[in-house]
Amino acid sequence: MQNLQQIDVLIEHGCIITMDAQRRVLDDGALAVHGQRIVAVGATDALRQRYQAARVLDARRKAVLPGLIDAHAHAGHAMLKTMGGGNGEAWMHACKTIYTSASDENFWEVESHLAALERLKAGVTTGVSLLGGGDSIMRVDDPVYAQRHCAAVAKTGTRSVVAVGPSRPPAPRNYTTYAAHGATVRAVDDDTMYAVCQAIIDACHDSADQRIKIALTLPVYGPAYDPEIAAFEAIYRSQAGQYMALARARGLTFTQDGHRAGTLAFAHRELGLLGRASFMSHAIDLTGEDIALCRETGTSIVHNPSAIMSIRGRCPVPELIDAGVNVAIGSDGAAPDRGYDMFRHMSQCMHYHRRHFRDAGVLPHGKVLEMATIDAARALSMEQDIGSLEAGKKADIILVDLFKPHLMPLNMPVYRITCFANAGDVCTTIVDGNILMEDYRVLSVDETEVLERVTIEAERMLERSGLRHLLDAPPRLWGASHY
Repeated sequence: MQNLQQIDVLIEHGCIITMDAQRRVLDDGALAVHGQRIVAVGATDALRQRYQAARVLDARRKAVLPGLIDAHAHAGHAMLKTMGGGNGEAWMHACKTIYTSASDENFWEVESHLAALERLKAGVTTGVSLLGGGDSIMRVDDPVYAQRHCAAVAKTGTRSVVAVGPSRPPAPRNYTTYAAHGATVRAVDDDTMYAVCQAIIDACHDSADQRIKIALTLPVYGPAYDPEIAAFEAIYRSQAGQYMALARARGLTFTQDGHRAGTLAFAHRELGLLGRASFMSHAIDLTGEDIALCRETGTSIVHNPSAIMSIRGRCPVPELIDAGVNVAIGSDGAAPDRGYDMFRHMSQCMHYHRRHFRDAGVLPHGKVLEMATIDAARALSMEQDIGSLEAGKKADIILVDLFKPHLMPLNMPVYRITCFANAGDVCTTIVDGNILMEDYRVLSVDETEVLERVTIEAERMLERSGLRHLLDAPPRLWGASHY
């Protein structure tokens, strides 16, 4: 009798959407996992003749995909996503107030647990999280907040890129620290923020078996859109040199939140921020020069089709792709009107650009799946390890239950995944070969305990901030065409 190779997990009888170079879709396919990595992908009969598995997962009537990748979101936001209703200014005010003066270490840990749990259940195995409110308020007055955030992700078992950098000028900026003896307010200057970012890298980068990565970020310089920042141009230039030198020295990726027409060209020509390790978010109303420079430098763009920025302007995704620029999808979550369901964002992406061009043939559904898997992995400089189901890559795998009314009949699986599936259809999530959720039951953390802690911390946040009124329904919620 033939000796079978011992492995940890064999997923068999699934419809495997590999996202490999040939974009193979295997009916009655199997996938062998040993340790943290995939060792084989092929037909079920062939792999059963080669491997003996400690665990066998039956994937009949299920699609097997690489874990989805959310290339842009925000730590902190998951606890604030109901505040302000349709009032964007009130929402941003809440972010600034809570992140600087009404949040403690427990807040950042619990919020991270909540976001990681939502992503895990939605099949998002890798997510980018800026540590705060985009390029305005970052929680970089002390490394403890990032450490607690990363510890929660590590415990949940998912993969994360945590972006840190200075808050938008001017500095110093006041931050409140809570301890047993009470609250302490201190002014935090640019040098302290930089030192804290260094400490975060030392403590967190490549932690949790390299599932946690630290990226650097800086505010976008765009005085045409925010004239007040022109007074701080010298600071923007100094920080660009300082933080990019740190990124190169430590081998880190770089990201920014909120690019629009002309700001990418300035970021490249004047600040030196574009390159293969850079992925820039939103990027609305780009100029031809912006697009050309992304192509020339190998810079990736992260499109957030469900974000408010995509209402104010359009990220020219089809034009970028046609020009040879790599484009990923981000949730920009969580916020008052969106979460971490990447199926929703893939669908939104297709319809958004089809409506713009009035052409239902824009953005094929296979392309948007690439943007949430292999293209997103490339944007994060992680394509050698994740983004597709191939031998040698990390075993980041999700199973999607196709045997549901909205996903029947059982044909055209890629189309059903991108156009009809949602986060609630993900039944099994595996990261680094570890089964974190099986048959819809989360195994890595106590889901009820996390949600109970969220309730407690949310109440504490509201009391400290004095912003409970932002939970009131807007006066024009019903019966009107506008808020």
